[in-house]
Amino acid sequence: MMTGLYILLGALLLDLLAGEAPNRFHPVAWLGKFISLQLKLVPADGNIRRFICGMTMVILTTALVTLYFLAQYLQSLNVIAYILFSIYLLKNTFSLRGLWQAVQKVKTSLSGGDLIKARWHTNALVSRKTEDLSQGQVISAAIESCAENLCDSFVAPLFYFAVLGLPGAIAHRVVNTFDAMIGFHGKWEYTGKFAARLDDVLNFIPARLSAAFIFLASAICSADFADSWQAMLGQHGKTESPNAGWTMSAMAGSLGITLEKPGAYCLNGGGRELTLTAITRSQQILAAAAAIWVLIVTGVEVLIGITG
Repeated sequence: MMTGLYILLGALLLDLLAGEAPNRFHPVAWLGKFISLQLKLVPADGNIRRFICGMTMVILTTALVTLYFLAQYLQSLNVIAYILFSIYLLKNTFSLRGLWQAVQKVKTSLSGGDLIKARWHTNALVSRKTEDLSQGQVISAAIESCAENLCDSFVAPLFYFAVLGLPGAIAHRVVNTFDAMIGFHGKWEYTGKFAARLDDVLNFIPARLSAAFIFLASAICSADFADSWQAMLGQHGKTESPNAGWTMSAMAGSLGITLEKPGAYCLNGGGRELTLTAITRSQQILAAAAAIWVLIVTGVEVLIGITG
């Protein structure tokens, strides 16, 4: 029986039609609150103790959540009830419509001449300070997020669903949420170091797949696919993250623009101006890349259903 295929298609349809659930019904929002509660137990000093505490939090939370849903996965339930339950869980491990809408809000604000509002919407996309960003820097941040989050928010969760089933997608979302909340320099640097490194490992393959999909999508969207390939191979190592540079450089090359986070990286994909059209083109490439991945994952689930 092609249960996995039904769950995948149902989750994709739910994301396309409904988008994100309100926080009070969203498992990732519950997870965020649970992580916040755990952070109150982190030692006030001692980098080694902070690291061990952070590592323990990630391992135990991932194990508990995954084992719980694995139990649900293995229970002998009514097939229809199980599929519907699993569709909702899988949908909440990824968000394509939410990403597209977040980028769209930035573009809409800029098109209306409201740079302050655009900066505010950019906060939902990047971790950098946005209060003083120029219009070009806001556009760059939106496009960078569009490229990078293709992996984090869509390709990676479905990759682990295809490889490990629903528990795999959930485990990835748990680790990625830890990384988003504490996996950066500053107050939680040592507490979040394990989560950040584990997230890098889990996204190693999905990030490179995502970059390849951006390259292929560039050809479909009549963008600069040759420059996308060259930028991806030549500039992916310029970011601190071992993964983010792949997708962002591929997108920069495809659009013929330079994407830059001042003081962190500069991905030179060309000298074209950063305009609202560039955001629109990045959204088109995002949609095409996601469609390519959906076709691949759907094919995998069909094969699993036939051979299983």
